[in-house]
Amino acid sequence: MNLSKQNQKILKPTEDPLEIEGRMSYAESQRAWGTIRLKSEIFNEFKQLKNRRDKFGYKLMFCREFEQLEKEIRKIKKEIGVPPLLVWFVRE
Repeated sequence: MNLSKQNQKILKPTEDPLEIEGRMSYAESQRAWGTIRLKSEIFNEFKQLKNRRDKFGYKLMFCREFEQLEKEIRKIKKEIGVPPLLVWFVRE
């Protein structure tokens, strides 16, 4: 994953740590579990996301082994300098 060119575009949190629980929604029109609603705490932390004129995307990486995750974290720390967002899927 090459993010070093986009270093200036990556949003940085202002508070550390931030822990939030949320839910995924089933989108009937798309027939998929494709909607993750962001809580207001996320928008309070990343105020740039409130700007409706800007477009935002995301990069998702899933490492199957802790060794690979540790390698990627070292690489991200060196090249980007912004800690990644950790997400777990939780069955309710």
